[in-house]
Amino acid sequence: MSELSEFGHELERTHTCGELRADDIGATVTLNGWVNRRRDHGGLIFIDLRDRSGLVQVVFDPQIDEEAHRIAHDLRSEYVIAIQGVVERRPEGTENPDLPTGEIDVRCDTLAILNVAETPPFTWLDETEVDEKVRLQYRYLDLRNPRMQRNLRIRHDAAQAARRFLSDEGFLEVETPILFRPTPEGARDYLVPSRVSPGNFYALPQSPHIMKQLLMIAGCDRYFQLARCLRDEDLRADRQPEHTQIDMEMSFVTRDDVFEVTERLFAEIWREAIGVELPTPWPRMTYAEALARFGTDKPDIRFGLELVDVTPVVAGADFKVFANVAKSGGVVKGLCAPGCADLGRAQIDRLTEFVQDHKAKGLAYFQVTDAGLEGPIAKFFSDEELANLREAFDARIGDMIMIVADEVEIANEALDWLRREMAARLDLIPEDTWAPLWVIDFPLVAWNEDEKRWDAEHHPFCMPHPDDHELLERDPGAVRAQSYDAVVNGFELASGSIRIHRRDIQERIFQVLDISREEAQRRFGFFLNAFEYGAPPHGGIAPGFDRIVMLLCGEQNIREVIAFPKTQRATDLMAGAPSPADPRHLSDLHLRLELPVTEQDEEGTGESL
Repeated sequence: MSELSEFGHELERTHTCGELRADDIGATVTLNGWVNRRRDHGGLIFIDLRDRSGLVQVVFDPQIDEEAHRIAHDLRSEYVIAIQGVVERRPEGTENPDLPTGEIDVRCDTLAILNVAETPPFTWLDETEVDEKVRLQYRYLDLRNPRMQRNLRIRHDAAQAARRFLSDEGFLEVETPILFRPTPEGARDYLVPSRVSPGNFYALPQSPHIMKQLLMIAGCDRYFQLARCLRDEDLRADRQPEHTQIDMEMSFVTRDDVFEVTERLFAEIWREAIGVELPTPWPRMTYAEALARFGTDKPDIRFGLELVDVTPVVAGADFKVFANVAKSGGVVKGLCAPGCADLGRAQIDRLTEFVQDHKAKGLAYFQVTDAGLEGPIAKFFSDEELANLREAFDARIGDMIMIVADEVEIANEALDWLRREMAARLDLIPEDTWAPLWVIDFPLVAWNEDEKRWDAEHHPFCMPHPDDHELLERDPGAVRAQSYDAVVNGFELASGSIRIHRRDIQERIFQVLDISREEAQRRFGFFLNAFEYGAPPHGGIAPGFDRIVMLLCGEQNIREVIAFPKTQRATDLMAGAPSPADPRHLSDLHLRLELPVTEQDEEGTGESL
């Protein structure tokens, strides 16, 4: 193999690989990058040279430089090289219209191998699916993939667009502490032991929520930051233990003011990052309406298949399953799937299993035919009841009515999943369509059956709806919060509220949540005390930046838009984190571990993890 070359000034790059075009023909250029692919055509050797900007074809011709041609025989995938040569037009008929540099190539007259590479454990040059665990283990290789480079670029553009927009709107970017104290954000905290205060712990912030309210009390008026947030919670495709949000807060504003700024912010991000004009203004839908029509508080409104509650229609029917659910306070609800009357038994069984996987007890159905509604349970309904069912679903011949009868929450969840599943099967979701909306008027609190108390639906600092203050002590479950979610294409991308800015109202909320005065003072005394010094009315929102980028990139998994993500078990396969701590460090922190015993340990054949 050829001797490695030191990176000398004489081969310092003049251009990036992806920027060369026909206008550069005749120019002498120096390029640095990775060998993407090598092809030996006998007399000529071709490589695709890659850097972040793209690919360019480099040609090694012994008649131009015999030494460069000789060294090129040693090149392999992912070698790092420097080349110098002249940009030439490709011979007629060999152009590559799918490549931005496809009209030209570079005829090399100087080649230096800057570093060699082992054979990579995977390649992105073919369509072979690579196991995600392998990709995450070798993330530094995975990020060389042009798709991943594109995702990082879109993320960068989105972040810069947000910063520019908010700065121009008069927001101040302010960093808030990473080492703080626990705050009630709905998930477990990551705790950090204090060496200088033995037995005490910091909590990593689940969000900067209390801090941004304090910034409003401090007179900052408009604040933002791209904040790192850390939550020890169960993960899924659109969650990570550490994530980024565009944290925003404003003083002296109404809900409409927050909406107007947020809509323009999102429009700017979409425009700058992917060149799309996001429609504004956004429609608004109450929480109750969203659940009634779509079964979820984050509905995808790009397609129909809206849910219909037929509980009153079937409550008196002879079909006991429906009648009993209606009598017990449950709901009989479903959707009409167009053109699906001819679904076979096997397909229906799979759909039944699908809703059962999402907690429903089963799936009832009617086929709409020339003769009316038909199906296994049609005989339990009168002609009038069947006609009323068909009218309720606005069903036409050839359609299928699909119904779930269950507790309200279970039926809504199962039907939300079924609605999206049928939309995908029927190809009802339009591509390249963006459908944002606001979901408003969430409940202020939700009943915790296990602990027999009220919990905050979002967090304890949401201002109640002005029309519902009198219900706080009498009927907390009926109180609406001045909270809101931004939803785009079925994804919750932001959540916010108008905040409580008076101590008396905040203390009333704590009482509803069964937080005593003593506990409130212990946990939030510094915050409550700040209310005594002229807290302005304020409100804000926190768009989830990673989810936004996931949508902008057209990805289905949030890990595809984070440079170094964690697995669903919150582990970093590349770095091996989390990992055991050095016993000396534990001693410095006055900590001693009591680890769970594995089955092997009980048998005396293993070690405690």
